[in-house]
Amino acid sequence: MKLNTMSRRDFVQLCGLGAAGIALSGSLAACGSSGTASSATSGSGYTLVKSGKLTMISNFYFPPFVSMNEKTGDFEGFDVDVYKAVCKKLKLKPRILPSVQFDTIVPTIKQGGKADVSIGAITITDDRKKEIDFTNPYLDSNQSIVVKKGSAATTQDQLNAKGMQIAVQSGTTGESWAQENLPKATIVPLDDIIQAMTGVQTGLYNACVADLPVTSYEIKQAYSDLEIPEGGEIPTGEQYGIVVSKKNPGLTKAINKALKELKSDGTMDSLEKKWFGTTI
Repeated sequence: MKLNTMSRRDFVQLCGLGAAGIALSGSLAACGSSGTASSATSGSGYTLVKSGKLTMISNFYFPPFVSMNEKTGDFEGFDVDVYKAVCKKLKLKPRILPSVQFDTIVPTIKQGGKADVSIGAITITDDRKKEIDFTNPYLDSNQSIVVKKGSAATTQDQLNAKGMQIAVQSGTTGESWAQENLPKATIVPLDDIIQAMTGVQTGLYNACVADLPVTSYEIKQAYSDLEIPEGGEIPTGEQYGIVVSKKNPGLTKAINKALKELKSDGTMDSLEKKWFGTTI
């Protein structure tokens, strides 16, 4: 189904996922505290912000991994389903907080007191591992360049030029790649990938750089006038992991065990087929 991405963003903001910080109603969304919540011992070798619940934060503008269903107001996506499956394995209830900016996720988990984990296509990097812990990787990914169909500049060499505007999501590995590999262009950091792709669609930016599974999905769903050009798939060899505080190694261990079970029992393959049409 083709979606109007601008109205989707407006809808999300109206529902309170933006600066207002109002939680969605329903079993998956709950209003978080200001970060002063005391951790509760789970009895399984780790602590939780809320007893009996695994509290998660993410940036919910990254479909098909994490997003919000326009009709129901529920959070959904591949990573949301993985998170729910992990909760079931750990016998914990899901508790998802309102959307946050991507570049605030690592500092929030490091500080503690607000959320136990974050999941949402977060690449495991050495710099991030200095601040927080990652679980074992659960999915592989690459980066991609997206341009408007018919664009004169489509290759890395053509885009790496003065006057070129390259949109990225702030704090992502896509931003890091663009800064390193397109130094002559102007890199424009934005709040989310929807803004970046819409900007390319309207001609505001010459291209955007973002995770390949996300751009491929969005082009099929809502951006038929955009494309990943020949040579636009960037083999960065990234892997996604769930973010956990370094102060909570027992939780990382428990989630790793759950992820291993989800892989062996076929759940991960089923979820990949559900969201991507095939296993990745």
